[in-house]
Amino acid sequence: MLNKILIVDFGSQVTQLIARSVRSQKVYCEVIAYNFLSKKLIEKEKPKGIILSGSPLSVTKKGYPSVKKEIFSLGIPILGICYGMQLISTIFGGKIKKISGREYGDTSIKILKKSTISPNNWKAKTKHNVWMSHGDSVSKVPTGFSIFAKSNNENCVGIANEKMKIYGLQFHPEVTHTKDGLPIIKKFLFNICRCKSTWSMKKFKSEKIKELRKNLNYQQVLCGLSGGVDSSVTALLLNKAIGKKLHCVFVDHGLLRLGEKKEISDFFRKKTKLRFISIDSSKQFLKKLKGVSNPEKKRKIIGREFINVFEKYAKKNKNIKFLAQGTLYPDVIESRSVTGAPSSLIKSHHNVGGLPKKMKLNLVEPLNMLFKDEVRILGKELGLIDNIRNRHPFPGPGLAIRILGEVSEARLKILKQADKIYIDLLKKEKLYDKIWQAFCVLLPVKTVGVMGDSRTYENVCAVRAVTSIDGMTADYYPFDQSFLKKLSNNLINKVKGINRVVYDTTSKPPGTIEWE
Repeated sequence: MLNKILIVDFGSQVTQLIARSVRSQKVYCEVIAYNFLSKKLIEKEKPKGIILSGSPLSVTKKGYPSVKKEIFSLGIPILGICYGMQLISTIFGGKIKKISGREYGDTSIKILKKSTISPNNWKAKTKHNVWMSHGDSVSKVPTGFSIFAKSNNENCVGIANEKMKIYGLQFHPEVTHTKDGLPIIKKFLFNICRCKSTWSMKKFKSEKIKELRKNLNYQQVLCGLSGGVDSSVTALLLNKAIGKKLHCVFVDHGLLRLGEKKEISDFFRKKTKLRFISIDSSKQFLKKLKGVSNPEKKRKIIGREFINVFEKYAKKNKNIKFLAQGTLYPDVIESRSVTGAPSSLIKSHHNVGGLPKKMKLNLVEPLNMLFKDEVRILGKELGLIDNIRNRHPFPGPGLAIRILGEVSEARLKILKQADKIYIDLLKKEKLYDKIWQAFCVLLPVKTVGVMGDSRTYENVCAVRAVTSIDGMTADYYPFDQSFLKKLSNNLINKVKGINRVVYDTTSKPPGTIEWE
């Protein structure tokens, strides 16, 4: 029997981190919206376990999202996380209260007793740090459940009905900031659900190729190829599925990094067998962005213009009906809820929420339920070279969202030069591969400086570098002071138009990785 975990999405921004944690243990899982969960579905899918996600909503509000109580009597282990725990408590007759102060971020909890889901080091009377994000708490535990952990504020953070194999956690084990989070997930998967590690990217590859062949029926497909790992893996996957029916179109929107166009074009034309087409639309994009400062408007303009270019090409080439994109789940979850659950919008991505409502092309997004680390593994399975496979993420809208305020050719020139100096120095100092993503941001402010005994009034450049696994959470990279000094001197001395450099030490959350 297939090892399958159903993850029920109530709209949490970190639902897919649960999926990533499960998949990291080579256990297959699917994410479904809460309103899709039913007894009939469970009987059909035969999952080994069910995980209920968090949510931006509250069970104390009228019309809160829920599931039927009958699913809890089917003998399948269930784990509720944050909102999921509160929902379990409500369904079984417990009570929920608003707490006086939100418990958010790193929080210490006290272990009252051992539970089947507890890591081995969680012994009675010990304390451990977890990651919280909630404003509600269980004030009355339902009959049949016991409390095995509390916060320092005496709020209930861990409940269990060992007989029914139903568990609730107020904190988030799926977030890397919870030190013992993965051991908890493993306990649920292997000790409680009795899963086996049978799923891999190799299996995903073969299944996805079969799915693409069936759904596309060897029809012509246009793939938006930027040269990043996401679009490159998408292209290679589609090439395996439909071969010569694939058109890989690279669009120069004028917002690329210095020398990037030539580097990408040379590689795909000389080193691959893909049909590679390069289109220069830089004037078109920059014209549309003139006078635009709002980041959401920028993304939507860029998304719309990409589609205009693709539709124009499709019309001239055998009337192509499909557009393939390297959309990943972090893009999707920050733009909208693909499962239909009530998630909150963080930002529109040019290839998701930034797309026009009416399109002549049907979207093909074979990677839209994967994370960056999974895509890199898939890329290796497909034979993608390490130079591209391990590239730092680069946003589709390019440098437009790293120029805060209006985009102009003059400001683009400054940022391109700064970005190249920064990335080249990272590679020279052998830091590039230790960092998830690094880039410069040109701020919409100017400051006074002194250069050559003269007053200057020029731009501020913000420098960003983060470490991450999946892009959903991130920490700033702790550079040595000597590196920051060298970088600052290089940027100020070599880039005309910059007289001040600042380093961004914000984690995600509360910030995002990109500034816009």
